[in-house]
Amino acid sequence: MPDYGHELLFSVSFAPSASQADTVVALSQLAERTGLDLVTFSDHPYQPTFLDTWTLLSYVAAATETIRLAGNVHPLPLRPPAMLAQAAASLDILSHGRFELALGSGGYRDAIASMGAPRLTPGQAVDALEEAIPIIRAAWDTDAPGNIRHHGEHYQVTAPRGPRPAHDIGIWLGAYKPRMLRMTGRLADGWLPSLPYLENIGKIGEGNTVIDEAATEAGRSPRDIRRLLNLGEELPPAQLAEIALTYGVSVFILAANDARRLQRFAQETAPAVRELVAAERARAGQPTTAESAAPAAAAAQAADPDARAATPGAADPQARTTTTPHTPAAAPSPGLAVTPTPDNGVRLTDVRVWDEATRPTGPAPDPTRRYSPAEQANGRHLIDVHDHLRAELAQLRDLIDQVASGAIDAGTARSHINTMTMRQNNWTLGAYCESYCRLVTMHHSAEDAMVFPHLRRTEPGLAPVLDRLQEEHHAIHKILERVDRALVSLVGEPGGLDNLRDTVDLLTDSLLSHLSYEERELVEPLARHGI
Repeated sequence: MPDYGHELLFSVSFAPSASQADTVVALSQLAERTGLDLVTFSDHPYQPTFLDTWTLLSYVAAATETIRLAGNVHPLPLRPPAMLAQAAASLDILSHGRFELALGSGGYRDAIASMGAPRLTPGQAVDALEEAIPIIRAAWDTDAPGNIRHHGEHYQVTAPRGPRPAHDIGIWLGAYKPRMLRMTGRLADGWLPSLPYLENIGKIGEGNTVIDEAATEAGRSPRDIRRLLNLGEELPPAQLAEIALTYGVSVFILAANDARRLQRFAQETAPAVRELVAAERARAGQPTTAESAAPAAAAAQAADPDARAATPGAADPQARTTTTPHTPAAAPSPGLAVTPTPDNGVRLTDVRVWDEATRPTGPAPDPTRRYSPAEQANGRHLIDVHDHLRAELAQLRDLIDQVASGAIDAGTARSHINTMTMRQNNWTLGAYCESYCRLVTMHHSAEDAMVFPHLRRTEPGLAPVLDRLQEEHHAIHKILERVDRALVSLVGEPGGLDNLRDTVDLLTDSLLSHLSYEERELVEPLARHGI
């Protein structure tokens, strides 16, 4: 799928919690100070613990100066389109052109009806949205003659136009199914899905295809439609750059509920993604925007093997370990200054989920080939993603050690304090482990959906290696499911920690072995063929 060439924007989203109203506003102001581009708020007025999103948007607009604002997303059936157009234009004028309008057909039909809005079937809700968009645009078009006149199935409007917004407000649609996607291509300025609601990351590409075809049929360029993405949770910069370059996503929206996460996204993730995307766009000959400048510096840094931090160790030297025969990392091509991470052969368990001796190898690289800085960056890309997974795995193991030591200390204290401490540690660990498991699964889904098909086409001799890597992906996912089950039993069983530790040891053995094998076989082909 194409890179549509849009400027990259980074955003956060907040739930409009009435009990934490001051915090929501303060975090929005922090988002502006840290350089984020956009702040969004979910819109569920039938939730009595939430603030009204439109009121909150207006308040935050007055409390900030530069950051853009949007709902995420507004359910159309709750507000007549002519009134919605006036509210959006008013907020855009008052904020000096900082508001964008994100709409949905309204997924919570019973809750919407409970607020007095019409109860629509899914098909009727899509019909109503398709009627509403032209009404909204007509209200903003103060140069057109006469009043708005619309006589449709869901809306009867005869009203004056205006006010005109301070800038051309973008209409973004939260869409997943083909009919809504086609509407996005014909009528909208942006597509805003949520990654947790997609079956896999490849669904972005499928959605792009439907949107692009509909846009072309309507006489529009697919580049007219910006692609946005609600992330749900943090992803490493290399993976976000991969999504941007492969699927054209140019707005990444992170659900952030604390200052530390927000600052990390703004000050570490966003600059890194911009540099990676700028370097690849420069290599491909695409013009870069001002916000994604310095591609040469980024590529040079990526080409420097000393720039990468040392790979975090995953095994405690005091832990029980075994050494298993393994295929050492292949020597890098002489012209490639990127070194795959070797497998040190240390294993924490006696269980083997595959026979490493049967792993195939790909074609030997050309020893005379030299690689450009951008190609060096392509090769490093996989290692960067893997390093993030290794670091997260090390943190996961450290958390387990903290739980173990906390249980022993609490056992010498009062029994009820021991119970409370154990429960708190267990739930904290469980939330972290679940997040890590989702991260690994998403990474493998990205490879299966994007990287591997590309390499099969460009490097047919890699087919046996890619087949084996996909088999190992499935095996690792089964171990992740075992980690999930161990987490469930940990909460209710005193001895569950031992089971969890054994399962994470098996995950450590398998994942580190797999990552090293994958780097050994794919770093050089990725340098040549890119992603």
